[in-house]
Amino acid sequence: MLEDIPGLMEAIRARFAHVDSCPFTGPRVFFENAGGALTLNSVVETSARLAAIPDNQGRANGASEALVAMIAQGRADMRVFFNAAEGEVIVGESGTELLFRLIRAACLGTGTGVVLGSTLEHPASRSAAAHWAEMAGMDHVLIPHDPDTGRIEARAYGEAVTATTRVATVVHTSPVSGIGMDLPGIAAAIREVAPDCLIIVDGIQHAAHGGVDVAAARVDGYVVSAYKMFARHGYGVAWLSDRLATLPHEHLRGAPGAPWEMGTRDTAAYATFSDVVAYLDWLGAQVSAETARRARISAAAEAIRSHEAALCKAMLQGVDGLRGVAEMPGITVVGGEANAHREGLVTFAQAGRDNAEIVAALNAAGIRTHLRKADHYSGTVLDPLGITTSVRVSLCHYNTHAEVAQFLSALGACI
Repeated sequence: MLEDIPGLMEAIRARFAHVDSCPFTGPRVFFENAGGALTLNSVVETSARLAAIPDNQGRANGASEALVAMIAQGRADMRVFFNAAEGEVIVGESGTELLFRLIRAACLGTGTGVVLGSTLEHPASRSAAAHWAEMAGMDHVLIPHDPDTGRIEARAYGEAVTATTRVATVVHTSPVSGIGMDLPGIAAAIREVAPDCLIIVDGIQHAAHGGVDVAAARVDGYVVSAYKMFARHGYGVAWLSDRLATLPHEHLRGAPGAPWEMGTRDTAAYATFSDVVAYLDWLGAQVSAETARRARISAAAEAIRSHEAALCKAMLQGVDGLRGVAEMPGITVVGGEANAHREGLVTFAQAGRDNAEIVAALNAAGIRTHLRKADHYSGTVLDPLGITTSVRVSLCHYNTHAEVAQFLSALGACI
């Protein structure tokens, strides 16, 4: 656990902006990371520095050459992060926009057949698949998830896939429950029946909490949102396999290489992603003896997973003599109280109560959480459990057991 290494947690927290205090409301514990993680100080500095540069890319001057070099480095760092020796990495407006673009190309480029998804997915992928399946004359089939575990097992995909399945969408981790999926297992189950199926993954919730390895997963598209993994708003990043990248898509006629990116991109998007990768590289060096960059990033992901698992356990079972969430009266924990696949997030509801009251009380006590309602974002997960409102408490590796104790103390006072 990160807190067991002397001085490491202090060094980690020192690298993030506003780690324990909001610039508008003062001291607070930040447990709203699923809504957007804290930002690295290096990302803030890079964004400000590049915002002041007037030069454009592709010009015959030193400033432009420097910008082009930053973009090239950003792409290389994205490849290391995704563990992608092949394929293409692109930057877009947001994770949602990139999911729509990848799913659109996959549906329109494969003709008739089935687009396979699940009831667990975020509307970003579910809506894109529904829309573009209809536009392409394809059937959109949704696999029901297990409401008790908040999960879809690989066998469920294996049972639903057919030889006519052309596109499959998978959410790596649910942003409602925090429960992660067996992505390599799901991909393998799909490919056993439909080897040419294009598999597109929503990794937006997963990226900050576990390793990303598209080579091991054997998928065709993987999308992340920068602001949920220590960078900033304004861009998302996607990896596309060669099969997906070469499908017909919008681009400027005559542009070399049929590029996916359109218009002049923000150099800081690439450079700040480099900042994120550099941070993970640094963290991996603190928790392992690895020397290769990708190996250090993998070590960082494992350390993050282990630390956050310990925080979730403390939150659910209690710490420092305080009752855990699972021990409090009338509480239902989405995904179950003892779910080994939980990734840095606990969502719960108290029966017979508008849980917005709990979110408000925690906020007044300096604990930032979020209300999840049975709406178009979360209804498919909450409705089967009979939950209309819930409290989402989302952690990251820079959070501490002391902050969990502060949360439990405040929660105990309002339950």
